[in-house]
Amino acid sequence: MVNCIRIGVLANCRLFFTVLRSRFVILWTLLTCMPWWAWAAQTFADKAHYLIDSLVLEDMSETDRQLIDSTLLLYHKEASDTVQLQYLTDIVKAVWDEAVWPKYNLLIKQRCEAQLAKELPPELRQKYLFFLAGTLGNLGMVHKNNGESEIALQYYFKGLAIKEELNNKKGIAYTCSNIGLIYKNLGQIGKSMEYYARGLKIMEDLNNKNGMATLYNNIGHVYQDQGEYENALEYYFKCLKIDEEQNYARGMATSYTNIGFLYKNIGNIERALEYYTKGLRIRKEMGDKKGIALSYNNIGVVYEIMGNHPQAKDYYESSLAIREELGDKKGLASIHFEMGKMYFNRGKINIAKKHGEKSLAMARELGYPMQIEIASGLASKIYHKEGDYRKAFDLYQLHIRMRDSVQNEKNQKLAIKQQFQYEYEKKEAIKTAENQAKLDKQKAMADAERQQKNLVIGSISGGLGLVALFSIFLYNRFRVTRSQKETIELQKKIVDKKNKEITDSIRYARKIQTAILPPEKIVRKYLKQSFILYKPKDIVAGDFYWIEQVGDTTLFAAADCTGHGVPGALVSVICHNAMNRAVREFRLTNPGQILDKVREIVIAEFEKSDEEVKDGMDIALCALTGNTLVYAGAYNPIWIIRNGEILETKASKQPIGKFIRMTPFESHTFQLQTGDTVYIFSDGYVDQFGGAKNRKFKAANLRKLLLTIRDDPMDLQRQKLEEAFESWRGAEEQVDDVCMIGLRI
Repeated sequence: MVNCIRIGVLANCRLFFTVLRSRFVILWTLLTCMPWWAWAAQTFADKAHYLIDSLVLEDMSETDRQLIDSTLLLYHKEASDTVQLQYLTDIVKAVWDEAVWPKYNLLIKQRCEAQLAKELPPELRQKYLFFLAGTLGNLGMVHKNNGESEIALQYYFKGLAIKEELNNKKGIAYTCSNIGLIYKNLGQIGKSMEYYARGLKIMEDLNNKNGMATLYNNIGHVYQDQGEYENALEYYFKCLKIDEEQNYARGMATSYTNIGFLYKNIGNIERALEYYTKGLRIRKEMGDKKGIALSYNNIGVVYEIMGNHPQAKDYYESSLAIREELGDKKGLASIHFEMGKMYFNRGKINIAKKHGEKSLAMARELGYPMQIEIASGLASKIYHKEGDYRKAFDLYQLHIRMRDSVQNEKNQKLAIKQQFQYEYEKKEAIKTAENQAKLDKQKAMADAERQQKNLVIGSISGGLGLVALFSIFLYNRFRVTRSQKETIELQKKIVDKKNKEITDSIRYARKIQTAILPPEKIVRKYLKQSFILYKPKDIVAGDFYWIEQVGDTTLFAAADCTGHGVPGALVSVICHNAMNRAVREFRLTNPGQILDKVREIVIAEFEKSDEEVKDGMDIALCALTGNTLVYAGAYNPIWIIRNGEILETKASKQPIGKFIRMTPFESHTFQLQTGDTVYIFSDGYVDQFGGAKNRKFKAANLRKLLLTIRDDPMDLQRQKLEEAFESWRGAEEQVDDVCMIGLRI
């Protein structure tokens, strides 16, 4: 009888969904009208999966998030803690979203840890350990995707210990695979292969085909990175065979892509394009945006090799747009490298530099040696082309260090000889025999060496004659070297003179750029309780701040133009002029409309050039009239501190300049309260490398700092922000211009 009721209810639900297309109505009907409470507590899978079906088939939206929260009504009505955890676990399994996953995984973790601190029966303790192990793995994945490798490893190792306690072999194998992947990205190939080997042995013992395919794929990547393409192809085809047997679309797409990459590397471009296209076709059918971006990237590389630059550029830009939308840091580092290389090869050094610097900055943030290696190599070539030989040399040294880290002799031996730990042990007997043969060979060589010793003694007298000749040679070389040294010193004097002339010119350019910045008396007049923290990276800057008074409205902005130094300063002059024109000539005061007009002016200016120019500006723009503040932004957000809490409003995800999908900039209106503090800023502060581990400062630390100093006078806030920045930076080079405006109401 219960089953009949259940079938009828689900049928009615699906009919409502088809007719009304209203998720909220469906949810409300399920929760209030339908008689399934009698069986609702049996299992969450039966209750939630119908609701989740309408969520997982498309990207998460605000409505979807609200609907997920609504399903928690079931969770709150359940008295059993373990059943509640099952509710949360099933939501986590069914719905992937950057906002949902951390929230519910942390909730599961806290609930499990609280229960495990109590005295529990063995069976119940195992249940909580099972939930905890799963959520620790999920949290590890979140931090891995964010590029936070060390934190991810901590979660994975904690989860691995629990799975070992539970003797969950499948879970142990998958965790070993995840740990191996992080070690591989960090360039620690020995540790990577150790965990891959352990995971693969378990999967083969369990005859778990999916798990075996995953490990085959991962091991293929190690061989690929070490240049062992034949071995890599062997493992990729092993993986593909299992994926095709099981008709696993995502796995097939990955294998096609990997095989295409190897064919590209061995010069078989046609086969590479064939396999890349197969992978792209599957990913489009799946709606896998991250995978589509990767395929676009790879196909762009193939067209670049073929000399079809327009096609390559189209695929690169499509990949870049998706990765920016997803916030895929590793993917962005890769696509910026490829685009930088493409523009460098075509002689467009300024555009190449922009992409090369972004690639290197992201690679350093992620801490992945291989990505740093290729990005620093490209950046070194760009700076050498520009004539900045000192920076080119520094980056080349970084390139060599990273290359040695990735492909040193020890790592290559580990990658080859430690394919799998258990196979390696089987070969110990062979290795011992080889060592014995080696010893025998060394003994024979020693005997031969003794026989030759007498001949060596007889040759000493002849060697003395050679020494005399060599001394004459050295003297001649000394004369040549002294002449070369004098030439080098003369050239150095010429270079020093030119450098001084260039530096003097740039210093004068700084005076001109400073003239377009609002003087302090203007800032104090219109923004009475405020500060401006402005720290150019070089003598001139790409960042600037801007203030304009129109009637009783004060417009102010913090802007970040493409690049820094002289190129950034030139772009800043164009963007500053566009801001003035939008307000003075077109008489606009609404921030969103101003940014629309500024973008139009900037694009028109750059289109006058024979070369394609995609430079532009990120900006946070505010209009303050009394206590009413209107804000619009291009990538740069606004933070308002009220009652000890930071209220963040994010900017439009598009720059002032050419962009694939240009939409009108959105204006946001706030009614400020007395005591509110407003902050707008460029990304130079949070992107600064430093600290004990030489990492970025990041927005989270800036939030904490601002909350700590929020009650201080604004001048003191500026002083503390600058001191914190310099303390964090230490001996590191400033990586970008810094511009921040703070205002108290």
